[in-house]
Amino acid sequence: MSITLPEHRLDAILARHRIAQDRLASNPDSETLVALSKEVAELDPVVEVISAWRKARQEIDEAEAILTDAAADAEFRQLAADDLARLRGEMEAHERALLLALLPKDAADARGAILEVRAGTGGDEAALFAGDLFRMYARYAQERRWTVDVLSQSEGTAGGYKEIVAEISGQGVYGRLRWESGVHRVQRVPDTEAQGRIHTSAATVAVLPLAEDVDVSINEAELRIDTLRSGGAGGQHVNKTESAVRITHLPSGIVVLVQDERSQHKNKARGMALLKAKLFDAERLKLDMARSADRRSQVGSGDRSERIRTYNFPQGRVTDHRIGLTLYKLDEMMQGVVLDEMLDALAAARQAELLAEQQGAA
Repeated sequence: MSITLPEHRLDAILARHRIAQDRLASNPDSETLVALSKEVAELDPVVEVISAWRKARQEIDEAEAILTDAAADAEFRQLAADDLARLRGEMEAHERALLLALLPKDAADARGAILEVRAGTGGDEAALFAGDLFRMYARYAQERRWTVDVLSQSEGTAGGYKEIVAEISGQGVYGRLRWESGVHRVQRVPDTEAQGRIHTSAATVAVLPLAEDVDVSINEAELRIDTLRSGGAGGQHVNKTESAVRITHLPSGIVVLVQDERSQHKNKARGMALLKAKLFDAERLKLDMARSADRRSQVGSGDRSERIRTYNFPQGRVTDHRIGLTLYKLDEMMQGVVLDEMLDALAAARQAELLAEQQGAA
């Protein structure tokens, strides 16, 4: 492996890091302090890798100089030869780490996310599966100490959900869960199936990064806001108060409904956050499509209508079709325990794809 990036780019990163550190030490105002702290935290690991790579390269140059020095004694040259073999191995590791550190980052990865799970084909069984998927994500979020707030839900007639939308708050939520967008297919024998036949049904998952105020500007005049009675189970309160809020963004036609809170004011605030996330995601998708026709993918395809994963209960396996990975750990998967194993593999595959693109463009 060989670094093909110009040295001046590495120098520019180091210079930017020094400037940010100097400004941070100059007692800036609170807003600037937060921005600089974030920038330094992002640059620290990159600077560390650049320094390690350059140090290894310098040591290799020194060892090679000894080997070509006719005046050096044989024992000294042998030590240099032994060091050179080790240093070249370290250099290769540093080069890969540097390439990974320099890959383009998605600024939204560190944010929270809106998670939407909807029953697809399969009737009651699809709604039950949608419920299973949502519980899997909720358990995973709990393990990572993220916060899950349900924004709206519509229960299935036999359990589960026809649709459930939640906001997940925490560090790096979107960066981890972004790979889950798509169609999830399940193969299992429903409890209502008397003859033991396997049924296939599906649920769709969408993961949207939370939008910040600077990302999306909404003109209130372009909104239609309706209040209505909350639907679903909930007793007399649900039937008698118009606390649910439906917001329609007229230019785009995007509609959001939030009904989980008893306070109409809180539901409106949550609805606005959900609308911003949808508009932000639509803008990001438009930019991605403009950059490249094939970049509608998250390791394979970002088209949310594409089947990305199959959960086969009779065989106890889960297969991700984007990378061809099969795990015979379905029970643990549905508990959210081994979801990291799948997500790590998807992230690694995307990194390899980006590295290949970077090397090909060099």
